[in-house]
Amino acid sequence: MNEEFDRKLLESMIQLRREVHQYPELSRQEKETSKRIIRVLQSLGIDVQVFKDHYGVCGTVQGQGPGPVIALRADMDALPITEPKNKSYSSKVPGVMHACGHDGHVAILLGVAELLVKNRQHFQGSVKLIFQPAEEAAPIGGSKLMIADGVLEHPKVDAIFGLHLWPSLPCGSIGIKPGPLMAGSDRFSIKLLGKSAHVGMPHKGLDAIMMAMEVIQSFNNMMTRQMNPLDIATLSIGKITGGERYNIIAKEAFLEGTIRTFSSKVRQIIPEHMKRIMAGVTEAHGGEYVFDYQPGYPILNNWAGPTSLVAESACQVIDEKCVLKEIEPNLGGEDFARYLEKVPGALFWLGASKPGEEGAPLHNQDFEIDESALLIGAKIMFRTVCNALDFYKSK
Repeated sequence: MNEEFDRKLLESMIQLRREVHQYPELSRQEKETSKRIIRVLQSLGIDVQVFKDHYGVCGTVQGQGPGPVIALRADMDALPITEPKNKSYSSKVPGVMHACGHDGHVAILLGVAELLVKNRQHFQGSVKLIFQPAEEAAPIGGSKLMIADGVLEHPKVDAIFGLHLWPSLPCGSIGIKPGPLMAGSDRFSIKLLGKSAHVGMPHKGLDAIMMAMEVIQSFNNMMTRQMNPLDIATLSIGKITGGERYNIIAKEAFLEGTIRTFSSKVRQIIPEHMKRIMAGVTEAHGGEYVFDYQPGYPILNNWAGPTSLVAESACQVIDEKCVLKEIEPNLGGEDFARYLEKVPGALFWLGASKPGEEGAPLHNQDFEIDESALLIGAKIMFRTVCNALDFYKSK
């Protein structure tokens, strides 16, 4: 590679990223993003597979002979967030924004596609480029759709790699570790059923809001007193509604929230503890409850060998001191975890903040990246593919 090629590649990726950024699409609605990806892949002469029930895309780059199969994944959906109109490429879709970096992920993987095509005479085997819809559609997620449609088969994938732009890391660095990197994330909703009455005669009703207060307090006690404090786990109520009018005892209250943990054992026992608490509270009040618990994304466990491959590859692209090999895990969820339940692989965080500042967090209206991270990410992914093809060829 030379500097002129790198400059042109970065310009191309920035243009692609900004085009995707201006026209964001929500989960399961990524029709135009998918079309854009297909056009670029076909312009590079890459075989493209599309699917009947979703907008995912899989491109395959063949090397100069048979060999291992390595997969790379980028997600492509946006979020229901309104972006300020403060950039030339701000979202043109009201109430929808790429606030999690998926526009950059698409641009990076298309950049890797160009690198692979330019260098296909130098490797044996094949590379699957998986552009996945609906990563934000927890608890189901688009990886389940892609896996069900066989992207890890025919031919069978030997290893898979992914990245996520990370605003708390400076551009020019990456974060990775073996084992748990991101949390298992489950979702729940609770309906507490009481009986309405005039507030002047509260004894005639069953106050659902009071039940909700006791349930929330008991959940907090459960997490601090019934869970091993060495097992990282959180239970968060993100939404609560209830009641009909200021002077009516509430007959219903609704709670919605999420569980995050790095422990499979804790993940199994928390909903059982929650049921016991809700049964006790509602029985004491004479009410009832309805509990909907939806297991979501698994714990993202990076495999040791592929993690080492990513770290070694990154050291060939950026300063070794900027390769953070034992970064602290994060309680965010990521459905790349489902691929790692099927085949070896690893995901890394790609530093994206601009010099001297920490960027706005993921899922924030002011989220932005240092676009020079796009070229760094593409080069690390490309180098990882090359090293992985060599590694799995020898196995």
